[in-house]
Amino acid sequence: MPVSQRDSSVHTADTLALRTDLALALRAAAYHGLEEGVCNHFSVALPDGSDRFLINPRGLHWSEIDADDIVLVDAKGARLAGRHDVEATAMFIHGAIHRIARKTCVLHTHMPYATSLTVTSRRGLDTRLSQNAMRFHGRVAIDARYDGLALDTAEGERIARAMNGADILFLGNHGIVVCGERVDYAYDDLYFLERACQTEVLALSTGQTLEPVPDTMARHVAMQIQGERLQSTLFFESLRRLVPVASRR
Repeated sequence: MPVSQRDSSVHTADTLALRTDLALALRAAAYHGLEEGVCNHFSVALPDGSDRFLINPRGLHWSEIDADDIVLVDAKGARLAGRHDVEATAMFIHGAIHRIARKTCVLHTHMPYATSLTVTSRRGLDTRLSQNAMRFHGRVAIDARYDGLALDTAEGERIARAMNGADILFLGNHGIVVCGERVDYAYDDLYFLERACQTEVLALSTGQTLEPVPDTMARHVAMQIQGERLQSTLFFESLRRLVPVASRR
């Protein structure tokens, strides 16, 4: 079946805004050093309940992606709009998380400090350590099982179920997944997750004993930050000025 460019929902103002925001998140991730070659993917579901979602294409570095490069696919991985192909592993992981975990925005990276913690015995972040880490207290799941590249539906579905309601998933020996209800919220979490992981990795490198706060305090800080997300939007808007996204439409 030829790729259709005529679906009117592809060109609505809301969808074009999502394409721009997703491209901005990708460019920002490259700006912050969170990318890895042309690997990994960001995706966001269309707000129409259709199980279709937007995702970055195969083969483009995140720093060069514009709104017009974003691809629209359905739940089965069929390309509905866009001139680029999509990598198979992206469809298995992102398709399953959108479908099973019902997440709106899904960001998957191998960013260095977070990935470093996936190869430790804990397999992830201690959310009781730094203030940045505490914002994620009660929001993190860990999938310690590594089964190689996600090249089939079963592996993608296993990863999706491992989220078990969490917003962030640490994939053992692999990387991380950060999910959110909006692109700006998800990107803010991605950025600060890496900062929190960086602090923990640097603290571990000192060889000194780490001093976590009590669970009650970590929960309190998480509630404080989640209760007011204007800072997330302001951060994303500042990135819109720093790494602007072009569109040829």
